[in-house]
Amino acid sequence: MFAGQYPVKLDEKGRFLIPSPIREQLEMQSQSVVFLKGQDFPLTCYPPAEWQKILERTKETCNEVQSRIFMHRFVAEATHADIDKAGRILIPGRLRKTIPIEDDLEVVIVGMYHKLEIWNPSDWRRYLMKNEDQFEEVETKLSDLL
Repeated sequence: MFAGQYPVKLDEKGRFLIPSPIREQLEMQSQSVVFLKGQDFPLTCYPPAEWQKILERTKETCNEVQSRIFMHRFVAEATHADIDKAGRILIPGRLRKTIPIEDDLEVVIVGMYHKLEIWNPSDWRRYLMKNEDQFEEVETKLSDLL
């Protein structure tokens, strides 16, 4: 399970060093990841086994029209990337443009249980501030779980 937020620097090629808590989990599962454009956020990253579960679930639950839309919107956009020997992942160029990456070449990796989100740091801070009221409302409801 992925959790936490990690600011990481991208190199000139668009690679980032996977933070060690995440790397350990990824490497136990696979030596690659699947990138997708996010809906409410720029980029989502799945371990291949999780992506496979999503594909199977959609096959089981979607009718033909929904399945075609899912394939055109998500499956066609999915991009695999390998974890290199140095523990880095290359964010594919066309997907890097969706973040967008600022001059400092930094992104924030956010652990979301079975997937990772990759954010521009400014967008991440804006998202947190924009949703502060909702967070407080939900937090009071969830405090019993903690």
